[in-house]
Amino acid sequence: MAKKLKLYGFNNLTKALSFNIYDVCYAKTKQEQREYIAYIDEQYNAERLTGILSQVVDMIGARVLSISSQDYEPQGASVTMLISGPGPSPLSDLRGDATVAHLDKSHVTVHTYPEHHPENSIATFRVDIDVSTCGEISPLNTLDMLIGSFDSDIITMDYRVRGFTRDVDGKKLFIDHKMDSIQDYIAEETLAKYESVDMNLEEYNLFHTKMLIREIDLQNYLFNSDAFVLSSDLQRSVVENLRREMVEIYSGRNIF
Repeated sequence: MAKKLKLYGFNNLTKALSFNIYDVCYAKTKQEQREYIAYIDEQYNAERLTGILSQVVDMIGARVLSISSQDYEPQGASVTMLISGPGPSPLSDLRGDATVAHLDKSHVTVHTYPEHHPENSIATFRVDIDVSTCGEISPLNTLDMLIGSFDSDIITMDYRVRGFTRDVDGKKLFIDHKMDSIQDYIAEETLAKYESVDMNLEEYNLFHTKMLIREIDLQNYLFNSDAFVLSSDLQRSVVENLRREMVEIYSGRNIF
C-alpha cells in the first residue's frame, strides 16, 4: 500500500465540469479533408493536451499523481490524470498523444474526435474535457483558459455538484458556493463573441450552457485556400454550409 496522503479542504462535495468544443472547417477536396484532420491531430496531440490539462490542474490547486496518455490511429488522442491536493505537478518529462491523470481527490480527462462530412466538405474537430474535484475548489475558474486554448466555434458545458458537506453546526450543505449560471465564470469579452443559452436545474445543482460563434470570417474557416479565389456565389454557399453545420451541432439535432 502506498503511503496515505493527507487531504486538504476535503468536504465531500464533488464538483464535475464537462467542457466540449467543436472547431469547424471547410476543406473542399478529400485530400484537403485528410490534410486538415492530420493537421488538427498534430496540433492537439497527447503532448499538447497534457500541457493544457497541466494548466487546469495548477488552476484548481491540485497536483498530479499519475498520467495515462495515448495517440490513436488514424487520428485522435486521450489523456487522463489522477490528481490530489496542493503540491508540485511532476509533468516535466511527459510525452505522447493522449494523456490521463489520476488524482487522489479528483481527475481530469481529455479526448479528441476529428471527423468530416461525406458530402458538404465540412470537417469538424471535437474536444471533450472532464474535470472532477472533491472539496472546496471548483473547476469553473478554468473556463476562460480552456476556451482560449482551442478554436471554439461551438461550446457546450455542464456543471454538477453532488454529495453534501456540513457547516460547523451540523447543517447539511449541498453546494458551498453561489451559482446562477456557468456564464458568470466566463469573461465578458469572450461571451460577446457568442450566442449563449442556459438550461439550469438549480434545485438539483445542475447547470448547462451552450455557446455558438456569432460571426463567420470565411478566411478563418478555409484550409489551405484563400477566400478571394472563390466566387461570390461559392463564398455564400460555403458560409451557409458552415452555419448549418454549426447550428445543428449547437442544437443537438438534425435540422436541415
